Amino acid sequence: MKITGKTWKFGDDVDTDAIIPARYLNTTDPAALASHCMEDADPHFASRVKPGEIIVAGKNFGCGSSREHAPIAIKAAGVSCVLARSFARIFYRNALNMGLPILECPEGADRIQTGDELAIDLDSGLIENLTRKEKYTAQPIPDFMQKLIKAGGLMEYVKEQMATQG
Repeated sequence: MKITGKTWKFGDDVDTDAIIPARYLNTTDPAALASHCMEDADPHFASRVKPGEIIVAGKNFGCGSSREHAPIAIKAAGVSCVLARSFARIFYRNALNMGLPILECPEGADRIQTGDELAIDLDSGLIENLTRKEKYTAQPIPDFMQKLIKAGGLMEYVKEQMATQG
């Protein structure tokens, strides 16, 4: 699976409150969550992000609470992938369960800047920075997790499996 898009750069320790502030957790509607995505980190992000764009961040992205609202908001905002130096473990699993591709790549997280154009191969973990003419390598997403992403998340994957077996 290949992804291309321009980037939005964020720093270290972006917590789930910065991704989707707690004041908006009274809804699970993806569109409503998307309209406030990254609001406390960048008040203009939700109105300026374009479908297919990529978030790049430092270490410990998604720390804080275990809310599934955070990856839902990111995905519903049209973000195609999140690349970071590292992720909080619960965010990592929630993102994959929601069908949001995420990659850990310390070198890429350090070198990529806002607006860079990336081409990402999820199968191999190869990240090409088309703007800077650089390549980085991330740990590829395991095959089973790629199936979850392609299905749109864990629940959609389970529905597909039940339909083919029933």
